[in-house]
Amino acid sequence: MSTKLRMVSWILLTLVGGLTMFGSLASMSVAYFQSDDQIGPITLNELTSERADVATAIKARRGTAAAFAAGYAVLFLLITVIPYRRGDVWAWWALLMGALAANGIILLRAPLLGTSLGLGAAAIPAAVCVIALLLDVGRLSST
Repeated sequence: MSTKLRMVSWILLTLVGGLTMFGSLASMSVAYFQSDDQIGPITLNELTSERADVATAIKARRGTAAAFAAGYAVLFLLITVIPYRRGDVWAWWALLMGALAANGIILLRAPLLGTSLGLGAAAIPAAVCVIALLLDVGRLSST
């Protein structure tokens, strides 16, 4: 049974990494290729009052966030499909710490910024990641 759980675990983690990569590329596309962006209840053009320098700065910040998300996704996927899949214990811990760090910072927006926008988008992959890792928690006692 543990072999099946291990397989389900790395497949779920691969899905999380793949969807993270897809989301980062979608965000990059919005930043670099769309003329307007929806920011909360208003559009970027409404927010910046057609000030191109402000709009460019906001798009650049989104592009930077997308770049870091893509880098995280690549590392997450590589760790998942190579060392995690073969059973390396350090990979289990690396994936857990990476997921908690990334999602912990996102979850701080509620108490620090007073907004819940985007919390669902962060909580779902974090929960799937933790569940996937718990399916293979037995690897920790095998060392």
